[in-house]
Amino acid sequence: MRLPFVAAVLVAGWPLVCIAQENVSDLNQVIVTASRSSEPLESAVASVTLITRADIDRLQPHSVDEMLTGLVGMSISNNGDLGKATWVLVRGTNANHVLVLIDGIKIGSATSGSAAWEQLPVEQIDHIEIVRGPASSLYGSEALGGVVQIFTRHGAPGAPDLPSLKLSGGSHGTSQGEAGYSGSGGNAWYNVSSSGLYTNGIPICVANAPLTANCYTSTPQQGYWSGSAALSGGYRWANASATLDFLRADGDTRYDGNRFSGDESRVVQQALGGTLTLRPLAPLTITLTAGQSLDRSQQYFSGTPDGFFNTRRDTFSWLNQLSLTPGQKFLAGADFERDLIASDTHYAVQSRNDTGVFGLYQWFPGHQELQLSGRYDHNQQFGDHYTGCARWAYRWGDALRVTASYGTAFKAPTFNDLYFPFFGDPTLRPETSHSTEVGVNGRWSLLSWAINAYQTQINDLIEYNPVTFGAANINRARIRGLETQLAAHLQEWHAQVQVTLLDPRDTGANYGELLPRRAQYTARLDLDRDIGDLSVGATLFESGPSFEDPANTQRLGGYGTLDVRAAWRLQSRWELQALLKNTINRDYETALYYNQPGRSAYLTLRYVPVKS
Repeated sequence: MRLPFVAAVLVAGWPLVCIAQENVSDLNQVIVTASRSSEPLESAVASVTLITRADIDRLQPHSVDEMLTGLVGMSISNNGDLGKATWVLVRGTNANHVLVLIDGIKIGSATSGSAAWEQLPVEQIDHIEIVRGPASSLYGSEALGGVVQIFTRHGAPGAPDLPSLKLSGGSHGTSQGEAGYSGSGGNAWYNVSSSGLYTNGIPICVANAPLTANCYTSTPQQGYWSGSAALSGGYRWANASATLDFLRADGDTRYDGNRFSGDESRVVQQALGGTLTLRPLAPLTITLTAGQSLDRSQQYFSGTPDGFFNTRRDTFSWLNQLSLTPGQKFLAGADFERDLIASDTHYAVQSRNDTGVFGLYQWFPGHQELQLSGRYDHNQQFGDHYTGCARWAYRWGDALRVTASYGTAFKAPTFNDLYFPFFGDPTLRPETSHSTEVGVNGRWSLLSWAINAYQTQINDLIEYNPVTFGAANINRARIRGLETQLAAHLQEWHAQVQVTLLDPRDTGANYGELLPRRAQYTARLDLDRDIGDLSVGATLFESGPSFEDPANTQRLGGYGTLDVRAAWRLQSRWELQALLKNTINRDYETALYYNQPGRSAYLTLRYVPVKS
C-alpha cells in the first residue's frame, strides 16, 4: 500500500487542527436516519456522516458519487463518466447491501437490488445522512452495510421566500442548470424546483480493451442527459402536520455496447411520499408514512428497443415515539413493503411482500447512552428473520467519548438472483451478517476527531458459481476496517482529513482474496480558505489498488486526483464559481476497461439568496 501518501495527508492537515481556536461542529444539526427519530448529530451513537447543502455548493459536484468519493467507509466505482453505472459500497459490503431512501421512501431496483446512483440529481438535494454499519434492526433487508438517506430541498413554516438559480458549463460539452422557489404562508410551506444536465461524454472504453470485455468500443463519445423535477409542501395544525414529497428524474445515457447488449438506456427514477404526524399527547408522537418508488429502464441497440425492466415499490410505515422522561425514549413501529416487476425478460415470480415490526429503546443515564433495537421480518418468500443491535456510549465532557456496538443484519436475494433466466436459483437463502464496532471521538478547541474500528462477518454471500453458471450461496466474507477523521476551522481556514483502511477478505470460494472493487486504503484532504468575497479550496484524494474479479487476477491500479475550486461573490446575491477537476490529468479506472475523465474545467453562476 502507498501508505506514505496517507501519512503526508495527516501531516498536511495536522498543523491546522493543532492551532484551532473554536469548535468546528454545528451543535444544532439534527439527524433522523440513525434511530428513525430526531436526535442531535453529536449525540448519535451510530457512525454517521452528514453532507449539507453548503458542502454541496462548496464542492461543486455534478453527481452524487462525486460527493461520496473519499468519505470514510465509502468505496465508489463507475463505468466511465456521468450517467454511467455506479457502485456505492459501504464498509466493504456489496452494492446491494446499502439501503437508499429519498425523504424516507425506499428506492432502488427490485431486480438488481441496487439504487441507480448515477441518475440522482445532485441539484435537487438539500442534505444527505449516511449511517455506516448494520441497520437491519430498524430498517430490515438491504441495510446490511448501512443506510444512505437523501433529503430533497424543502421549504419551512415561517421561512422567507427563497428563489434558487444555477447555470454551469464546461468540459466535454457539459451544461447544467437548476431553478427553484421555496416559500411559506401562514402554517403552510412549499418548494418547487427543476434541474437538467447534459454532457457529450468521453470515450469511456479504454483503447486496449479485449473483445471479450463487457466494454466494446463503438463510438468515440458516450453522452448523457437528464431532467428532474421536485415538489414538496406541508401544513401544520396545533397537534398535527402533513407533508408531501415528490422527485422524478428522467435520463438517457449512451454507452459502449457489445455484440450482446444495447448501447443506450432511457431511465426513470421516481419517489413519492406523504407523511402525517400526530401529537395526541405531549410525550407521544405518531407518524404515518405511505410511499411509492419507481425504477424504469428501457434498453436500445442501434435505436431499436432491446429489453425493459420496470420495478415498483409500495411502502407503508407506522411509527410511535414515546418519551416518558428526559432520559428515556421508546420507539415502536411497523413497515409494509410490496415489490412488483414488469419486464420482457421472464421472471417466474413478479411480486413479493415483506412485513416488519421493530422497537427501539434509548436510555441516557448521566454520561452514558444505551440504545437497544430489534426487529422481526416476515418475507413472503423467505419466512421469518430476527435482527438486533446494541449500542453504548460513555462521554467525558466534549473532549472524549467512547462507543461500542454489536448488530446483526440480513439481505433477501433479489429477483435477478432468484429468477433471471439461466442465472437465478429460487432455492437461494438470504445473506446474513454480524458486526462489532468500537470508536472514540471528541472535540478539543477547534478540532473535531473520530476513530472507528469494526469487523463484519457475512455468511451465505450470493456469488456467481462457475460450476452451475448461476447464482449460489457459496461465499463468506470477513471485513475489517479503520476509519479516521479530523476536521478544524481556524479563522478563514477550513480543513478536513478522512482516511479509511479496509481489509475485505473472501473467506469462502476464493479464500483469502480481496473482495472486488474495494481499495485497502483511501485518503481525502479538503482544504478551503475564505478571503473576503473570494474563497479557494482543493480536494486531494488517493486510492490504493483493488481488483475487478473475486479471484484477484484483474488488478485496478491505485491512483490520486487533485481538484481545485474557487468562488467569488460578485454582489450580495450572485456568486461565480470555478472548478478544475483531476488537475494532474491522471489516467485511472475504477471499473476494469472504463476510462475516467481527465482534466476538466467548469464555470458556474449561482444565485445566493439572503436568508432573513
